[in-house]
Amino acid sequence: MAKKPTETNTESNSLGGRVKRYAQVGAAVGGFAARVATGRALGKSDAASQAKNAEVLKLALGGLKGPLMKVAQILSTIPEALPAEYAKELSQLQANAPHMGWPFVNRRMAAELGPDWQKKFKSFAREAARAASLGQVHEAVSLKGAALACKLQYPDMESVVEADLRQLKLAFAAYKRFDPAIDPSDIHAEISDRLREELDYRHEARNMALYRHMLADETGVHVPDVDEGLSTKRLLCMTWLDGRPIKDAAADADQKDRDAIAVNMFRAWYVPFYKFGVIHGDPHLGNYTVREDTSVNLLDFGCIRVFPPAFVKGVIDLYRALEKGDRDLAVSAYEVWGFKGLSDEMIDTLNIWASFVYAPLMEDRPRLIEETNAAEYGREAAAKVHKELQRLGGVKPPREFVLVDRAAIGLGSVFMHLKAQVNWHQLFHDTIAGFDGEKLAKVQNTALKKAGLAQT
Repeated sequence: MAKKPTETNTESNSLGGRVKRYAQVGAAVGGFAARVATGRALGKSDAASQAKNAEVLKLALGGLKGPLMKVAQILSTIPEALPAEYAKELSQLQANAPHMGWPFVNRRMAAELGPDWQKKFKSFAREAARAASLGQVHEAVSLKGAALACKLQYPDMESVVEADLRQLKLAFAAYKRFDPAIDPSDIHAEISDRLREELDYRHEARNMALYRHMLADETGVHVPDVDEGLSTKRLLCMTWLDGRPIKDAAADADQKDRDAIAVNMFRAWYVPFYKFGVIHGDPHLGNYTVREDTSVNLLDFGCIRVFPPAFVKGVIDLYRALEKGDRDLAVSAYEVWGFKGLSDEMIDTLNIWASFVYAPLMEDRPRLIEETNAAEYGREAAAKVHKELQRLGGVKPPREFVLVDRAAIGLGSVFMHLKAQVNWHQLFHDTIAGFDGEKLAKVQNTALKKAGLAQT
């Protein structure tokens, strides 16, 4: 049996690859912008034109893959954050983005497993089951008869990611000059580190092992197993988990089942966070499916963040500060999160947003995640905070804040889609019951060692 080929420089970050990416991004986004501008000039702003524009944008971003596609996916998870036509098209990026053809797949698989790679599978589907931002997934069956999902990374993704991160940094810098309310430099640093980690599928395999350990007692959540003999840095073969997209599952589920799905989603994200100090930072709709029994499958583990126990305690402390009106505790919590030099007015401003995010946890009763007009209220809260931050000279969100806030808002949008009526207060208190920072440090260290991850 042939050995796996050794890694070559053809997959490394290269100047040529970055230059090529700059050209691709400019052509794709520029083409979309030109189409919209032309439509406005000709007076074409009807629903049909909007729908076509949205489809063109999806195809452009889907063809580019990488970080730009991820931004679109995140936006599509928040109800009414985008016009309906755009949200509908962008929400399909994970599952229905343009796939790469068989000649490409054959070459990529040979590069990872050797020229006789097909002999290592009982079967391997030529057509991709779904496309992700950094790779595409194929159904396969191992020689032992196990159903597999094989995620194959697109070529030259290191150059693509570095080019996109460079452009994102330039965009952030320009935005900061235009609007100083938020200093995004630490946000960029966090996104950069997580995206670079996502390029290494061996790291993702270790993240999966970590989640299998952390969620071992959660019957409502399922994590795939990795076939290590068929996996490399750019190929990840894992057990295939059957399930339906959450929107499809929610469409024909009754209230009881929608609530059960929501509880399982909450546990999938927050048991790891409050019990182990680990957060899954990418809760968009393509990263999980729902089984017939309302349990959920987690499918992607590239964007995972480990926090020190003190940070987790700070998240709980901020909740208690808002609950009790304890200003000193709130200040302490923000400082633990990493905010620095906060004035009294800045604390008041941050509390506006914190009160919005924590609101569902405050009432001990079953309720919707947002009982007001969710989109309108969220926009009003964000606008008020933004206006105050501008007046106060701006704030620099710490990098630790990025994925926790992203998870909270992203999951909130999932619960809105489900129209779940859950006692979030009780669910939260059940999850944090018995919290102890020293105990968390020990179990976190044990879990990381079991998964082969260095402690951070």
